[in-house]
This record gives sequence, C-alpha cells and structure tokens, in this order.
Amino acid sequence: MVDQNQSRFESWHALRLFPTFVWRAECKPDIHRSIRASIASKLGDLRRPLPALEPGQSWRSDPTLHKANEFGELVSCIDEAAAAVLAYLRIGYDAFEITACWARVSAPGAGQGMFSHPNNFLSGVYCVQSPAGADTINFHEPRNQTSIIRPPVTELTAENTDQVVVKVADGTLLIFPSWLQHSVDANASDGESISVGFNIMFAAYAETMGRPLWEVE
Repeated sequence: MVDQNQSRFESWHALRLFPTFVWRAECKPDIHRSIRASIASKLGDLRRPLPALEPGQSWRSDPTLHKANEFGELVSCIDEAAAAVLAYLRIGYDAFEITACWARVSAPGAGQGMFSHPNNFLSGVYCVQSPAGADTINFHEPRNQTSIIRPPVTELTAENTDQVVVKVADGTLLIFPSWLQHSVDANASDGESISVGFNIMFAAYAETMGRPLWEVE
C-alpha cells in the first residue's frame, strides 16, 4: 500500500471485484451427534461385506444417499443452508434439489486430487469425522489466466495466493459454487476421516430458468 504522506495521489485503495464465496456453517453439537450416529449406522451396513481399508485407500458410496432414511436429518440441514445461500445471492427460483449425495471414507495416507462438480449450481461437504491431520480442504484459484505470469512474492497473502486452505471440524458444513476446484490433502491422522459430499441444482431448470438472457431481434 502506498504511503499517503509520500504519494502524489489523494487516495489509494483496492477494489475487490467478483468475489468467490465459500459458505460455512457449524451444526449444533446435539444435531451433529444425531447425524453422525445415523450416518455411522448406514455406512456400517454398506461397508460390512467389504475388506478394511488399507493405508492410502479410500471408499466412496453410490451418490444416492440423500434418499436413505438415515440421511434425513443431514438433508434437512443441507436444505436449510442452501436456501440461506440462495437468499444471500438474491437468486429467484421455484425449487432446488439435491442431485447427488455420497459418503467418502479415507484411511490414513489417502487424499483427493483437484476436481469440481459439473452440471450443478452448488456443491458442498459435511464433515462427519475430521481428526487432526485430516481437517482441511483446499480451494484453488478459479481464474486460470492468473497462472500465466507468477512473479515471486515477498509475503503470501489472501490477495496473491492461488490456494486457500479451509480448516474444518466435526459438524462443519461447507457450500460453494460447483465450478470451484478443490482438493483434499492426504490424511495425516491415525484414523479414518469421513465426509459426505453433495450437489444441488435448480429443479426443472430448463423449464423455468433456462431461457436466454437476450431477445432475438
């Protein structure tokens, strides 16, 4: 920042344009305990016939867990949070729905490379079990053109980094734009980490919101 006493300018400030949001909510402890118990019961049934995970391995369920009774309370939390996000963005819509919901269990040493969630508007993750060493999610710079020239920086800040590491805990719910790329570092704890990912899209998008924003002349 320019020293105002030495500057030729009357004022000097930065404008923050086109921000990328990640919304964070923390479930009440009693709510999380109930959700965790229900999810543990369902995942126990799904994984019972499977071998135990080896170090570096992970397991992912099918993407229809939002239809399971055991996930009803979590689905209610997701619906509440998504409605708040859409209200924050001042988006008018008739309805939205969860298009996919899946659990991921990661053994020590297992991570997940950078990815995004095409064909959805919002995505998110609920942290069921996030031991120390497996309690962060990385979000990556969405503007690819910024990597064309990367001069050295004197200090890493929120304004010049190409990655933001978000700390999470048991009961943390994150929601973010589906196009925002993210990754998970290798589980550095001694136990398994458990998370639930989900996607959200507008119901009947083609019928209600897919019209062009321009008119044919």
